[in-house]
Amino acid sequence: MSLFVKKSIESLLAESSDSEHGLKKTLSSSALVALGIGAIIGAGLFSITGVAAGNNAGPGIMISFIIAAVGCAFAGLCYAEFASMIPVAGSAYTYSYATMGEFIAWIIGWDLVLEYAVGAATVASSWSGYLNKLLNSWGCSLPDYLLKTPFEHGGIINLPAVFIVVLMSLVLIKGTSESALVNNIIVILKLAIVAIFIIVGFKFIRPENLHPLIPENTGSFGSFGWSGVFRAAAIVFFAYIGFDAVSTAAQETKNPKKAMPIGIMGSLLICTVLYILFAYVMTGVANYHLFAQGNGSDHLAPVATAIDNMGYKNAAGIITPAYPWLNRFIIIAILLGYSSVILVMLLGQSRVFYSMSKDGLLPSVFSKVHPKYRTPAKSNLLFMVFVSLFAAFIPGNVVGEMTSIGTLFAFILVCIGVMVLRKSQPNAPRAFKTPWVPVVPVLGIVTCFGMMATLPLDTWIRLVAWMMIGLDIYLSRGIRNSNLAQNDEASSTGKSFRITAVCGIILSVLLAVLAVSHHLSDNEGGDKALLVFALLMIIFHAIYYGYYAVKGSKLR
Repeated sequence: MSLFVKKSIESLLAESSDSEHGLKKTLSSSALVALGIGAIIGAGLFSITGVAAGNNAGPGIMISFIIAAVGCAFAGLCYAEFASMIPVAGSAYTYSYATMGEFIAWIIGWDLVLEYAVGAATVASSWSGYLNKLLNSWGCSLPDYLLKTPFEHGGIINLPAVFIVVLMSLVLIKGTSESALVNNIIVILKLAIVAIFIIVGFKFIRPENLHPLIPENTGSFGSFGWSGVFRAAAIVFFAYIGFDAVSTAAQETKNPKKAMPIGIMGSLLICTVLYILFAYVMTGVANYHLFAQGNGSDHLAPVATAIDNMGYKNAAGIITPAYPWLNRFIIIAILLGYSSVILVMLLGQSRVFYSMSKDGLLPSVFSKVHPKYRTPAKSNLLFMVFVSLFAAFIPGNVVGEMTSIGTLFAFILVCIGVMVLRKSQPNAPRAFKTPWVPVVPVLGIVTCFGMMATLPLDTWIRLVAWMMIGLDIYLSRGIRNSNLAQNDEASSTGKSFRITAVCGIILSVLLAVLAVSHHLSDNEGGDKALLVFALLMIIFHAIYYGYYAVKGSKLR
């Protein structure tokens, strides 16, 4: 039965070694590190740090970053073993195909769309707002109807979001080495600005702002104290999303067995150090209470507050900012940071679908390589349109948490995959081995699931609905067109239909439970709309999955 058939590591390595028809190998270890930094440093560094410090951890946000980094490191070590062992485009999708079979691989491949394509659209929406801030500082601005989606008051289309997605997509089509060059330039520029913030702010740190390091708990869980530090760790965990995107470029790396672990763990380590230093300066120059006073919709407020406090007090105790011009450069850093995040997310998405297409699970258009540029140009164009439409017409806050839950789910499957492969193929060559297996993978699973558990019910509802749509596609196309299913007998195909349909029915029941639970806990209008959506999904899929269950029974 092809549903749980695995791709052999030998066949995967053979695919990656096809240098004539495959993707062009151009990336070095340093390029991978830059790629990872480009994906990680973005909104997390410039906004989440202040928000979590002001509401949860105070100066203890530095400890929160260490805790979150340790959680990411567990998953990163597992990614590094897989990436050095199976240097093929596709990231967690490819690893799952080699360890847990086609069905699980399809689920994780479809799930990665949430991390990459939907994540790119979300970041593009934020990029649009920051561009307008920069234009405002120069005395001009775009009209609101070109900055908002139709679902937001006074909006028609988010035009700058479309612009940045199109621009980054065209860079990707040109070539991976060119994309890496653009990313390297962006990374150097934004790291320079981050360094300026740290160096300039260091001399204005006031020791009283850093004491106590962990403020006393206010009586509520997560509101300062150690519970606040751990709550903040869960919040800033999402500032690290992106380091796993390095693994999607394995097939375009010159020496992946050596470069992949360096790229994944190196970028994670560098960003962790920067996050801690940035948090130290931010909470040192301004009292953490000030970061909770800004407008929640203004993600620049924490950084702006810190810069406004980089100065000397006069006799009246009023601080005159020494470097008011720095705010404009911080906005530029955010724009650059978001641009590189979008670039890497689009790169990751096209490479995942490239691998799925090569396996027959998706149409061949996603694996067509441009004869000159040696990139999946048609796939890049298709995602350019898809992500642009998403960014132009869907509010970013609708899908922001979906990106996080999709990423965490991918981390869990990779951690499971390492343990499975250690049992099933203990003697397979590994250029890098995850230490202390199964302790490290288990800790990664526990950490990531704990993060998922903190997300609201509506995010889980959207995740389940998204997985159901993925099963729809797999039932209607993937099962019959899979390269590994070409020689399957009718009875085997029928069994695949039945098992997939049963899984879909289970998801439908889960969707019903989540939707009703969410409705009972929150009776606002938006909740009713989500309930109606869930009920329509359940009714349609009761018929759809029932049809394939019957069809599978007839193929016995």
